[in-house]
Amino acid sequence: MSRSDSGQQAIPTGNLRGFSAYLKHDLISGLLVFLIALPLCVGIAIASGFPPLAGIFTAVCGALLTPFFSNSEMTIKGPAAGLIVIVLGCIEDFGGNGMTAGWAAGDQAAYRAALAVGATAAVLQILFGFFRAGILGEFFPGTVVHGMLAAIGVIIISKQVPVALGVLDAKGGPLVLLRQIPDFVLRANPAIALIGAVSLAIMFLWPLVRSRVRMLNPIPAHLIVLLVSVPMGMYLKLDQAHGYRIFEKSYQLNEKFLVAMPDRMFGMFREVTTPDFSVLGQWIAWKWIMMFFIIGSLESLLSAKAVDLLDPWKRKTNMDRDVLAVGAANLVAALIGGLPMISEIVRSKSNIDNGARTRFANMWHGVFLLLCVALIPTVLHRIPLAALAAMLVYTGTRLAHPNEFRNVYRIGREQLLIFVVTLVVVLATDLLIGVAAGVLLKMVIHLANGVPLRSFFKAYVEVEDVDEHTTRIIARESAVFSNWIPFRRQIEDIGLVQKRNLILDLSGAAMVDASVMEKLEEMQAEFQQNGLTLELRGLEDFRAFSPSSHSARIKALTPIRRITIVTDGLTAAELIPEMVQMGISGWTRIDCHGAGRSGLEGGLAAGADQVRLEVITVPEVCDCIIEYLRVRIMPVRHVTACVETVDVIRLSAFQPQGSANLHHVH
Repeated sequence: MSRSDSGQQAIPTGNLRGFSAYLKHDLISGLLVFLIALPLCVGIAIASGFPPLAGIFTAVCGALLTPFFSNSEMTIKGPAAGLIVIVLGCIEDFGGNGMTAGWAAGDQAAYRAALAVGATAAVLQILFGFFRAGILGEFFPGTVVHGMLAAIGVIIISKQVPVALGVLDAKGGPLVLLRQIPDFVLRANPAIALIGAVSLAIMFLWPLVRSRVRMLNPIPAHLIVLLVSVPMGMYLKLDQAHGYRIFEKSYQLNEKFLVAMPDRMFGMFREVTTPDFSVLGQWIAWKWIMMFFIIGSLESLLSAKAVDLLDPWKRKTNMDRDVLAVGAANLVAALIGGLPMISEIVRSKSNIDNGARTRFANMWHGVFLLLCVALIPTVLHRIPLAALAAMLVYTGTRLAHPNEFRNVYRIGREQLLIFVVTLVVVLATDLLIGVAAGVLLKMVIHLANGVPLRSFFKAYVEVEDVDEHTTRIIARESAVFSNWIPFRRQIEDIGLVQKRNLILDLSGAAMVDASVMEKLEEMQAEFQQNGLTLELRGLEDFRAFSPSSHSARIKALTPIRRITIVTDGLTAAELIPEMVQMGISGWTRIDCHGAGRSGLEGGLAAGADQVRLEVITVPEVCDCIIEYLRVRIMPVRHVTACVETVDVIRLSAFQPQGSANLHHVH
């Protein structure tokens, strides 16, 4: 990293000076990202029902245009697997079949209709950014978005498994295709399935190899897949129509198992296709326009935010400018035959890992793509479709990985319910209905937890100055995903714009949901980057749904444990410091008189002087105390102990301090 004269780290910026100063870093990163983007762009285009070159057109437009509109330094713009479902659905609604039976007149008409849809959605994105509406992406709960992405992952897997097996005529929705996977295995073309299986194995195993051999870190799995699958295809002579037999069964091999590419240099220009805007007179076109616009913009905004968190220099993307840039590039791409694009998270993460400094790394990756498809299209024609399908199956497994379910469950069981409902409804219907179902379910859960209906879309806050540098914002009613946007604007305007420290008092709210907890954590980091503080107060009055810091919290009594111990005074005196060390926040001692079973059996019916200790504490401390009594005290002393569950108003009053020794006695 370069340093300024003052000794501080210079923050790379994508201007004319940055272009020359960081040329080496950006050029190398652009080349490495190009190696990942090339097969993915082609594979995503084919999976979306577009011609293979459409994905390249998209990435080139994004790379050459967005660096001059957006201030996002690390994001790579291009086609994304998350949009395959939408684009293919649009193609099918306009009569295409995703090239499952070859490229026919119906596919061409559907392709041009989808381009018109993409161009119109791009105009909406431009307006969206121009009117500074990028913050609307904050409305959608993270759990719903992750449920949608997991469903997209399942759909990608269902669509690409048959292609990886050499079954090119698979049809039906995702649930139908998943049920048919055993049939696809039986119908597989063994030679093609071998390419698909080897490619998929490389995608899963190569990261393990890279983690153990440092010199291999820069080499992406996608490149290894190409280096292995292309020679396999050449050995099998996929460019020549011929047959072979295995166990008395015949199979055919031909060019339909390879990527279709121009047969000459600069043949890409003959593939430029224009939209058919006449389809905008059909209502179905506007359904898909809204899908392209909403889902595309949302995915792009979320990806750009995620990349900002990964940026080593913590540079902040202007989301309005970024949406405008993506919209402008989408418009140009649609006018020449390209797919919709977003800020793509996987390639952006690779861009950061490769040492990129500025947005010009994005530009260079597009330059390499353009040169490759213009100069060596006949080499690209050698890529087997099964290899591309394997890459997309791998991408699908990352989107729908079991870790996604576990991570959501850790935040709260109600979040897992929202996640699963969104996923299932998307699979059974479509993306918009699935997202709407997830949002509606979250609102119903909020109502059941006492959130006032009037506060769903309005933030009730009070603002007061504490001193000349600090302001207190007092939240009333609720702080939930649906009123987060006005809530955030208050925090930004007073804190980040006016450069004031903030105290956010949440004690007056009935609920603070998981989305707001996550976003408040992000804002605390943003305040810290700006040399300010955002202090949260009042959360100790809430009951969290789980131990996660992102868990939803409601104003309710919290169940914890009350331990009652009856013993002699000497034992009580020994117990108290031990329990304090374990983490109790207080204790009560009451002198009493009585007799237990051993006393009655020993003839002491009149009883004896004893001590009653009461402790209210959290379950984990309670467990330690009971175990200590059972193992260390009860075998040698007369002690009676019982535990009951009680509800407390403020949990924080009973939580152990940081120095507590929560050990178990053996």
